Amino acid sequence: MQRILTRTGALVAAAIVSAVIGVALTSSPAAAHPTVDIAVSNWKFVPAKITIPVGEPTTLRLTSTGGVHGIQSDELGIPLTTVANGKTVEVTFTPKKAGTYVLHCMVFCGSGHADMALTIEVTSP
Repeated sequence: MQRILTRTGALVAAAIVSAVIGVALTSSPAAAHPTVDIAVSNWKFVPAKITIPVGEPTTLRLTSTGGVHGIQSDELGIPLTTVANGKTVEVTFTPKKAGTYVLHCMVFCGSGHADMALTIEVTSP
């Protein structure tokens, strides 16, 4: 009788371990928020246009390779964010509405300042 109980206990333990491993193997890790690297220099953002999905938190990692620059968008929920020469600044936001948003440099940076823009295309699923 004890042998039957031991064998049953081993089978139950094996079933539990198999179930736990199966769940661990089929579960996907939580998706990380996307981060977009943007180089900022006098009169340009590189890339100058990015596309992100609506409703997904996104981080812009802005690195200035020349001059002091800034971005801001009330519509996208991006506060005034300034990046100094040689520095990197991150700003995270969650777009609420699909559309095309054009962000102009918020810090005067010289003769090409008026043409310095970052276009953010927000797409719906």
